[in-house]
Amino acid sequence: MAVTKRVLLGRALRSDTLRETLLPKRIALPVFASDPLSSVAYAPGEVLLILSIAGLSAYHHSGWITLAILLLMVTVVASYMQTVRAYPGGGGAYAVVSSNFGRRAGLTVGSALLVDYVLTVAVSVAAGIDNLGAAVGLVKDHAVLSAFVVVVVLMLLNLRGVKESGTLFAIPTYAFVVCVLGTVAWGAFRGLVLDDRMRAPTADFEILPEQTNLSAFAMGFLLLRAFSSGCAALTGVEAISNGVPAFREPKERNAAVTLLIMGTLATTMFLGVMTLALTTHVHMAENPAVDLLIDGQPAGSGYHQEPVIAQVGAAVFGGGSIPFYLLAAATALVLFLAANTAYNGFPVLGSILAQDRYLPRQLHTRGDRLAFSNGIVFLTLLAALLVAAFDANVNQLIQLYIVGVFVSFTFSQSGMVRHWNRLLVAETEDRAARRRMHRARALNAFGAGLCALVLAIVVLTKFTQGAWVSLVGMVLFYSLMTAIRRHYDQVAEEIALDPNEKRPDLRASQVHAVVLVSKIHKPTLRALSYAKLLRADSLVAVTIAVDPEEARALKAEWRRWDLEVPLKVLEAPYREITHPFVAYVKALRRKHPNDVVSVIIPEYVVGRWYEAVLHNQSALRLKGRLLLTPGVTVTSVPWQLSSAEAARARAKRRPELRAPGAVRRGWQHRPHLPHGNHGNHGNHGGSNEHRDRP
Repeated sequence: MAVTKRVLLGRALRSDTLRETLLPKRIALPVFASDPLSSVAYAPGEVLLILSIAGLSAYHHSGWITLAILLLMVTVVASYMQTVRAYPGGGGAYAVVSSNFGRRAGLTVGSALLVDYVLTVAVSVAAGIDNLGAAVGLVKDHAVLSAFVVVVVLMLLNLRGVKESGTLFAIPTYAFVVCVLGTVAWGAFRGLVLDDRMRAPTADFEILPEQTNLSAFAMGFLLLRAFSSGCAALTGVEAISNGVPAFREPKERNAAVTLLIMGTLATTMFLGVMTLALTTHVHMAENPAVDLLIDGQPAGSGYHQEPVIAQVGAAVFGGGSIPFYLLAAATALVLFLAANTAYNGFPVLGSILAQDRYLPRQLHTRGDRLAFSNGIVFLTLLAALLVAAFDANVNQLIQLYIVGVFVSFTFSQSGMVRHWNRLLVAETEDRAARRRMHRARALNAFGAGLCALVLAIVVLTKFTQGAWVSLVGMVLFYSLMTAIRRHYDQVAEEIALDPNEKRPDLRASQVHAVVLVSKIHKPTLRALSYAKLLRADSLVAVTIAVDPEEARALKAEWRRWDLEVPLKVLEAPYREITHPFVAYVKALRRKHPNDVVSVIIPEYVVGRWYEAVLHNQSALRLKGRLLLTPGVTVTSVPWQLSSAEAARARAKRRPELRAPGAVRRGWQHRPHLPHGNHGNHGNHGGSNEHRDRP
């Protein structure tokens, strides 16, 4: 297992090499911005799909919707540049809201962001499968399985570390940017200079409107719904503010510059693709099998509707050209890699929430590749469940999207307004500084109002289409994190020292040692030697008479060896070890309620994972039961078998790790104090070897 892990993930990295994994801007851009950059592959299509409900006549509204989305994007990017500078410690909207509005508001934003990150992975992978399925029929026929494979590959790449995964993802992301900008530039050149008439593959198709003669109110609602769907282009903008600690010094400046580059590229690409889609007459329908007419006839269930960017590429370059296939390949790759934004944002946010005791503490620590490994695996599981639940259907998943985004946007910008108000109260002398703060506050106030309006539109127009699922997810995350925090607070209160006590009572109580034995062999004698080392007030060896003949033979051999430790035989009428032994320990506790009972269990250490199944697991069952008994400690005394040599060899190849036991062989002749390690308590040096009671 260890060899497989190293092959897949690479060698373990020391904690003091963390600085070497920090990201320069050229790598941070594809790591944190692949999601908003890739959204140009599906956001324009979402606008046209909704407008198609009213037929082709509604398409002329798409220009105004595009401008509104661009205004919103510029505002959000500018606002988050201020957030990056004001809160360089990471956490983004969660940090801003928690510090300005308190714990509950911060937890609400944290819940929204977690939901959004899970949806980012599901939507990005589903969109990538959709684009790749246009060229590869096998992928389209097995969409869910293909999505699972992509999610697992993304998980493995991210487990290798942020910098290494960023380097791997940089080429496809930059290739996509070059391809899209190249498409826009060549399309503009053909249209404006060469005066060519570019036509999309669907330019001659008709759209059968689902709704006709819409009232002004209904048309307005439809336009708002199209706008809210197009706002998917803003997903992932907040990831850079969450991941500021991953940047090289100066962190906040590099993060702000990266955010500016991302905003410039995203707005340019979105505007270019949308303009070309309208110029080349891309026609799309929400239900293409029925509403898309080819030569006056419905397209039928066998028709596969190509994404907007694929149709634009076909119009600009030609359907079978090399540039068209390059654009299609780059689009599919970047859509898969867009999930990487979430794979960097979710674990970092999860670590911050875990540090604040809202999520399990395991999410706070880094793995051996200095990535937040547990958070990465957790995100993978949640995204895989979502993909399976919605059959990797991007049109269904997209309806769940962006609710959490605009919840965090609205709270974050409102929090920044309060942040500037607080600084303005403190700063009374420097007029230049106050002017800067007033301008910053005005920008954040405008952004907060605009995002609140968009949030209301999104909830209103997309609630019945699936936005309610996101809201339910936010409530579930909020409830779960509240319960986790309550548990940690209760535990901390329960185990805290009494502040009124001048000095803790460290008086030692008596210790009664109990050694569990089954036979007289080297592991048993080593456990007895360790028990004698404790100098307990009483010491007894206990065996369970599952087989009466074996129990009598053990008693005879015990007398023959004259081990100087009394042997007690417990009857087991039901041939079960755990219950009689636990009952004996509890009885000893009742007899000595103020003392400690120390249970000592000899265990094998094997070197191969499959060897564990060849030995019974009575030690594990006993320890599980005894841990629930107050006043009882459990000590494992390991005995390394010859097969553990393989584990020792693996450990020697990793000098930063300790070998599995300082002494492979223990006592050889007579029972005396063992050399080397005298026993292990709890986890034995973090080793992955399997133990069993002899």
